[in-house]
Amino acid sequence: MGNAVVMSSMPSADDIDFMIHGLFTYKFFGHEVWITTSHVCILIVMLALIIFALIVNRKMKNATDVPDAFQNVIEVIVEFLDGIVDGAMGWSAPKFRNYIGTLFLFILVSNISGIFGLRPPTADYGTTLALALITFTLIHFNQFKHNSLKSIWVDMCSPLPPWLPIWFPINLISEIAVPISMSLRLFANVLSGTIIMALVYGLLKAIAYVWPAVLHVYFDLFSGAIQTYVFCMLTMTYIAQQMGDPPAVAEKSK
Repeated sequence: MGNAVVMSSMPSADDIDFMIHGLFTYKFFGHEVWITTSHVCILIVMLALIIFALIVNRKMKNATDVPDAFQNVIEVIVEFLDGIVDGAMGWSAPKFRNYIGTLFLFILVSNISGIFGLRPPTADYGTTLALALITFTLIHFNQFKHNSLKSIWVDMCSPLPPWLPIWFPINLISEIAVPISMSLRLFANVLSGTIIMALVYGLLKAIAYVWPAVLHVYFDLFSGAIQTYVFCMLTMTYIAQQMGDPPAVAEKSK
């Protein structure tokens, strides 16, 4: 099963598929736990990002006034990510720049890893659900941190008065649906591209030369970048809504 970790792009790959495969098991507190191809691909993505971060850290410690090409690329990436966070989160952006930047890079590298022969980790619902649950936790942590219980109750009963909580169950369902919709959107888009590319190489292997690169550009690069942006933008929007106005503005409005 070892060859299942890498989705070979060679036309002679007869065993290519888009399924998740178990590699080996181990016992954990009496339970059998599987290590799958998704775990291995996540580990590869994480190692790639860690190595890249170490190289960048070393480079920026020795940054020069006249930046070279690599330093220019790093500065463009940082400015781009900071610009997105600042534009979406306003006054609360400094608190979330590191998290959103890490989330953006992880999802982006995971989405485009199919170009390098890996099965994208985000084509596994377990990965996207975990990311969405982290967002869900941050949303409601900041909701209870920056809002009173009374205002939360009023909001959950809206648009009716708080003493008539007919809309509370509907609003509660809409809150629970947030991580489900976010995780399914990312998972479905990445998995669909993975399936299509697997079918191209598996069924059209005799003529799958050069031209599939165009499909990789769309499904891995373009669609992967779009889905990364959408997931991070939704995360920032939901969190910013719970953060509310800056403390100074909030005090004046009371």
